[in-house]
Amino acid sequence: MASSCRRPEHSAPPDLVSASVSRMIEIQTQMSERAVELLNLPEGQSCFLLDVGCGSGLSGDFLSEEGHLWVGVDISTAMLDVALDREVEGDLLLGDMGHGMPFRPGTFDGCISISALQWLCNADKKSHSPPKRLYTFFTTLYSSLSRGARAVFQLYPENSEQLELITTQAMRAGFSGGMVVDYPNSSKAKKSGLGSETSDKTVSNQVQYSGQRCRFKNMKGKSLKKGRDWIMEKKERRRRQGREVRADTKYTARQRRPHF
Repeated sequence: MASSCRRPEHSAPPDLVSASVSRMIEIQTQMSERAVELLNLPEGQSCFLLDVGCGSGLSGDFLSEEGHLWVGVDISTAMLDVALDREVEGDLLLGDMGHGMPFRPGTFDGCISISALQWLCNADKKSHSPPKRLYTFFTTLYSSLSRGARAVFQLYPENSEQLELITTQAMRAGFSGGMVVDYPNSSKAKKSGLGSETSDKTVSNQVQYSGQRCRFKNMKGKSLKKGRDWIMEKKERRRRQGREVRADTKYTARQRRPHF
């Protein structure tokens, strides 16, 4: 029983940890929605985003539903294979975030990362130095973002020292920003997010607390998920990507009667 309570980054390296957890899709979608909200992207505009630690592409699904293009990076070949099997709409790249982001300067309009950043605080190999790996990641990420773009990291810091290590390396790399904590008084629902911005402006590194999260659904002119308009938009995106899509008929997106 004691081993089941261990944090996942202590049980094994990230490429060996399974992501099959109860309610995983629902929780991942909620955290992705919150991360995109904090990115503060332009209204009604499709952006090019980076998903660090993309796993099987659950966060990417939300990005696609919001009309954004994205690239996902993950260290686990197994999880990327799942993403390929799921036919996610983003591009996928195998890579260790501790080795840096191999993208051209100014490539992305923003970056999100869900439950991945804390892995860099652990030395899974003798050659791993958490401060150096964090600094390498943040400096290369900073370069790959366009000026004024934001990066939002949802993470579960183990302690205050770990959080200070992360924020220090981010600030050294040039980021400005701060910490946002949702549900700070709940041990189960509490979630921490590090918001960083590529800007020349000086922003105080403060912690903000949100007693509850406001959910804004269908306020950006987006189609209701799984509705006919949503399905037609998704099929059209796939056609533009050159993928094989079934022809539209009068039965497209029609709900089927339940079978007993």
